[in-house]
Amino acid sequence: MNVVVVESPAKAKTINKYLGSGFKVLASFGHVRDLPAKDGSVLPDDDFAMSWEVDTASNKRLKDITEALKGADSLILATDPDREGEAISWHVLEVLTKKKALKDKSVKRVVFNAITKKSVLDAMDNPREIDTPLVDAYLARRALDYLVGFNLSPVLWRKLPGARSAGRVQSVALRLVCDRESEIERFVSEEYWQISADLKTPRGDGFTARLVAHDGEKLTKMSVTNGDAAGSIRDMLEGASFKVDSVEAKPTRRNPSPPFTTSTLQQAASSKLGFNASRTMQVAQKLYEGIDIGGETVGLITYMRTDGVQMAPEAIEEARTAIETRFGTRYVPEKARIYSTKAKNAQEAHEAIRPTGFERTPDDLKRYLDADQLRLYDLIWKRATASQMASAEIERTSVEITASNGGRTAGLRATGSVIRFDGFIAAYTDTKEDGEQSDGDDDDSARLPEINESEALAKDKINSTQHFTEPPPRYSEASLIRKMEELGIGRPSTYASTLATLRDRDYVVIDKRRLIPESKGRLVIAFLENFFERYVEFGFTADLEEKLDRISAGELAWKDVLREFWVEFHAHIDETKDLRVSQVLDALNEELAPLVFPAREDGSNPRICPTCGTGNLSLKLGKYGAFVGCSNYPDCNFTRQLSADQDASADAALANEPKDLGKDPHTEEPITLRTGRFGPYVQRGEGKEAKRSSLPKGWTPDSIDHEKALALLSLPRDIGQHPETGKMISAGLGRYGPFVLHEKTYANLESIEDVFSIGLNRAVSVIAEKVAKGPGRGRGTPAALKTLDDHPDGGAITVRDGKYGPYVNWGKINATLPKDKDPMSVTTEEALELITAKAGAAGKKPKSAAKKTTAKKPAAKKAAGAKTKKASTAKSKKE
Repeated sequence: MNVVVVESPAKAKTINKYLGSGFKVLASFGHVRDLPAKDGSVLPDDDFAMSWEVDTASNKRLKDITEALKGADSLILATDPDREGEAISWHVLEVLTKKKALKDKSVKRVVFNAITKKSVLDAMDNPREIDTPLVDAYLARRALDYLVGFNLSPVLWRKLPGARSAGRVQSVALRLVCDRESEIERFVSEEYWQISADLKTPRGDGFTARLVAHDGEKLTKMSVTNGDAAGSIRDMLEGASFKVDSVEAKPTRRNPSPPFTTSTLQQAASSKLGFNASRTMQVAQKLYEGIDIGGETVGLITYMRTDGVQMAPEAIEEARTAIETRFGTRYVPEKARIYSTKAKNAQEAHEAIRPTGFERTPDDLKRYLDADQLRLYDLIWKRATASQMASAEIERTSVEITASNGGRTAGLRATGSVIRFDGFIAAYTDTKEDGEQSDGDDDDSARLPEINESEALAKDKINSTQHFTEPPPRYSEASLIRKMEELGIGRPSTYASTLATLRDRDYVVIDKRRLIPESKGRLVIAFLENFFERYVEFGFTADLEEKLDRISAGELAWKDVLREFWVEFHAHIDETKDLRVSQVLDALNEELAPLVFPAREDGSNPRICPTCGTGNLSLKLGKYGAFVGCSNYPDCNFTRQLSADQDASADAALANEPKDLGKDPHTEEPITLRTGRFGPYVQRGEGKEAKRSSLPKGWTPDSIDHEKALALLSLPRDIGQHPETGKMISAGLGRYGPFVLHEKTYANLESIEDVFSIGLNRAVSVIAEKVAKGPGRGRGTPAALKTLDDHPDGGAITVRDGKYGPYVNWGKINATLPKDKDPMSVTTEEALELITAKAGAAGKKPKSAAKKTTAKKPAAKKAAGAKTKKASTAKSKKE
């Protein structure tokens, strides 16, 4: 018997079928160990020793693996073929070695890029050792992320209340979003005019030519800057005669793009399918792990976390054969296409994302896939197939025209193109689906009529249109990923989680698929750029990524990289201890002036208090974040939230309730947005039988449209049957937030987006983790999320998560956290304040502390006095 360890239960089930009765395949459900979210998990002074923790659910899985090994001959580690997968195998092996579960059993590491019978069996025939440099690169990355998060985040809490965390990659990604917003704010629009002529050939065929020269001067897009100049040129053209100077036709070739990498797949899925990065990876994971096709579970695509753009030689041959069968011999190029990556610091070489069988077309799989799976598979199949097809042959025509009027002349140009041979474009049902960059102006897509040199043209109409330059667009998830990849920041496995972290921290909000930085996010970046500039520099972060890649290649020692980073970083952290909050505010007032002090319509000084007329407005830091206040406080109580504009729009959305959002496509009932005593909600129908759903956290009334309302009203949704019980697992939104439900077990989800996107594998994992923790009632005090300093009267202060939400605990006193407070960001001072207030209201204190407190100095007074005590241990949530 051989024990095989993979990552997911779906993969385990499929692979067990391939390997047969001589193998037992078990799932680790991802990582089995992680660094505890507390100080001391990485010890720079102890040669970067790392303390790993196994949670309850992972303990059970490791126990199952240990039991299975008792009667086995060997252990085969078959986790994913990337840095994270290598690390999971290393973690499993480390734990089993410490448990002395291996004894004389052989240990092998196998990797396969696709879950097909051939790939799995080939991998089993070619085992190897665990790749130590790859594990070292993982350890270095994990240690760096921990050291940055657990040292930089506490500085934010002390100097910038309301900020939740900072991270090595997270903060740089946020800087990109905030920098773009600053560009937009500084942008000054400029007027320009475009002039064109609708002309006709002697045969009566019409086309359009645009102005490119006037009176011997070449014109650019911005040359004509006002209506008077445009009118003068237009008048000249109205009375002009037009003659063709030259007609030039040039044959060109258009080559296909390489198959998808992780980032290009996320970009394409975002622009074409509307998927965010997380949704793309969830659907791709299912296609990779396997779909039941006619009674057989088959992995449909290769591994989806990759920087590689090349396909295996046998896959290329299979693609070429499929192309010849489907499209014909002419569509197969003479030589196979070989691609190389252009991404900076490309990770370990893996295959591009491709179908595991090119003969399985999207049409063939329609009946086996759900809508999202089919759309993503269609995208992958077409891109991979097209990548090995012949170039498209295009004839591009350029016509130069002279307009003459009484000694004045103007030059016009008409361009167009004709596809002489479609080549790889035949793989796409829509020629614009392939995601290629345009080869020229939009006019190039037009086909010109027959135009001959020297012939006269008739004027039909002269067009002059006013335009204004526009600011650069905000990033979408797709364009931000493209920029991060271009700069060498992050890796395929990190993009989705990085973007999710920015949303979860309320640093950015997504509106119409564009990333808009929240005021909290802009404050964090302004602070970091002023006081930790080096650590949000694009070049510095990319250089660190390159070093991590060199570690994985065996070229650098991972602890040497950590030492070099830590010496300077730790010194910089120490320097901020003497940083005064007034210095921070002065810097932020200047850096964020357009946000904090927006221009007034009357042109008056935006920094003068509108209430007292004499005080200066400035950023102020409160317990729950930053706001704008008057320097004459307490005589003047003027305050303003930074997000006042957003609050106003939300109020406006509710002012005209109920707001009509459309009709339900199935029942024809009206769907409306309303507000009630418990806040805004959407409703379908009228009366007592109407279906209602409250808006989840993070969804504002002004962001609700017909699509979002339908999604909320469709809850709960069925995810699929549990593989063990056969009972349905559903996802929904309840009193305590988003959840999954199996039988009578509820398990919380991180965000409302998870309710709509979570797949069966992850749902099973979340349910299993909740079951392992035990039921909410009767299981005693919940485990501490975070341990703070001891109370001045003795006894530990902890942060815990209970049935009714997170709270701080001291002895028998439980004080609920404010609704918008991140439990991992609670400081000792804040906890003492909450405990003191709760103790005063309840008139009690813990028995454990009573002996240490005299009647002359009540616990409440000591706790209040402890506000000035500096916390000795700062803690942070990992990036």
